[in-house]
Amino acid sequence: MGTHRTRSANPVLILVAAIATVAIVATPFMVRSLPFGLAIQGLGDGVTTNAESLRDIRVLAARDSDLGQVAVTVDDQPVATKREGGRLVLPPLDIDDGKHELVARLPNEIPGLPDAEVSRTFHVDNTPPELSFQPIDISDPRKPVTVRGTAKGADKVTVQGEEVKVNEFGNFTATIPTPPAKIEIGAQDAAGNRAAGRAPVRARHPGMRGVHMTAQAWTAPALREPVLQMARDGLIDTVELDIKDESGEVGYASEVPLAREIGAAKNYYDLHAVVEELHKEGIRVVGRLVAFRDPVLARASWESGERDRVVQSADGQPWASGYGEYAFTNFANEEVREYNIALAVEAARAGFDDILYDYIRRPEGAIEQLRFPGLDTTPEEEVADFLAESRNAVRAEGAFVGASVFGIAVSRPTQIGQDISLMARRVDYIAPMIYPSHWGAGEYGVADPESQPHEITQRSLAAFAERTAGTQAVIIPWIQAFSMKVHYGSEEIRAQLDGARENGMDSFLLWNAGCKYNPADLAAP
Repeated sequence: MGTHRTRSANPVLILVAAIATVAIVATPFMVRSLPFGLAIQGLGDGVTTNAESLRDIRVLAARDSDLGQVAVTVDDQPVATKREGGRLVLPPLDIDDGKHELVARLPNEIPGLPDAEVSRTFHVDNTPPELSFQPIDISDPRKPVTVRGTAKGADKVTVQGEEVKVNEFGNFTATIPTPPAKIEIGAQDAAGNRAAGRAPVRARHPGMRGVHMTAQAWTAPALREPVLQMARDGLIDTVELDIKDESGEVGYASEVPLAREIGAAKNYYDLHAVVEELHKEGIRVVGRLVAFRDPVLARASWESGERDRVVQSADGQPWASGYGEYAFTNFANEEVREYNIALAVEAARAGFDDILYDYIRRPEGAIEQLRFPGLDTTPEEEVADFLAESRNAVRAEGAFVGASVFGIAVSRPTQIGQDISLMARRVDYIAPMIYPSHWGAGEYGVADPESQPHEITQRSLAAFAERTAGTQAVIIPWIQAFSMKVHYGSEEIRAQLDGARENGMDSFLLWNAGCKYNPADLAAP
């Protein structure tokens, strides 16, 4: 009895010692039998997801050396995983809608002990929300618009990146102060499926009757006041004023950093004061922005080593022709595009009603003799894409966008990179420069175009009307108000205007490089 009592006197010590012994022996082997020996990241249990989101699943093991032995199955079918660092990555899974199970299993090396295993049950829903909306028609791009649509099955809807409320039927509305040309709409459901679309904002240009003025001409009362008087007399309702001209100069003290850096920003006129003055007179303000003929930017870019901004000859030198050295910048270069759009946005934000691009083209010449670094499509497509990019940005500031184009472009789009059909879908209006003096003999069956202003204007604009049919773009022709071989006065100007009206085109822009206009040219005969 005494011996028995001595052996049982410390049972707690005996139990602690036994547990410690088991722990020391078992721990190195038992870790694999525990659930936390494996982990699944990127997939919660019981969630609803889609096949695309399954690509984010990762399987981890307690020890990196065990990853090679981990088996992954989906619905009991093996999945060929790939090791990336310290985890296993699943391949894209072709998986149907419904309930599924993913299992990761690591065999235990100790016979009789369970494998380490982690599983997830989940539902797959690969059907995106049904997104629908209507195009938006507006008359004034400076006024707010309301977007209305339906996103059936969506939990979240965004309009221009901002989340909006969705009711139980999937309906949503959003008001945008100044809409871009296309409004971005997105919808997402609980499984992560997405639908996206762009609601076009269609704005019919109101038309105009205008004259062109250079930045410096506007500072001269002898040139400015007659134009203002023409507006007061009801002969015109629009002034087109240079924002950036063919010399590369910006006519005002621009805040665009690159304009200031390269010395392009001048101070011929006060940007905001001009807009205020003209609007006070009830006059529309159109900004002429010479896009890619820009010797200031081209020279500064070449000399600073930014040579991809410059159109080059086949031997890699700055392209030069009758326009002079460093004449053209590269429309395929993102920095060149951003520079022009920044100037357009700045002017639109200041109150310009339109931005009318000029030299929105490649230089003349055989395409094989020119290099446009970064161009991976045709010049025609690249120019049209730039216009689309620009219109979206400019419209968001409340202004229309137009493009001045060569008359020959309507039938010869590749000659200067102006495809009228493409461009018409990306601008609010096309302004053809169909000056009679610029046509060759026999064009459109007209023997001497310069001496036959009515015929060449009527026939060439008919071709433009045909090429832009089915688009929202209107045609606003440039009218020759200057003389070359043939003297052009009131009779010749009226003949061009009549040719335009016969095509249903009441709008016009008069061009005279000297900015001198005769009210009698527009007065009723």
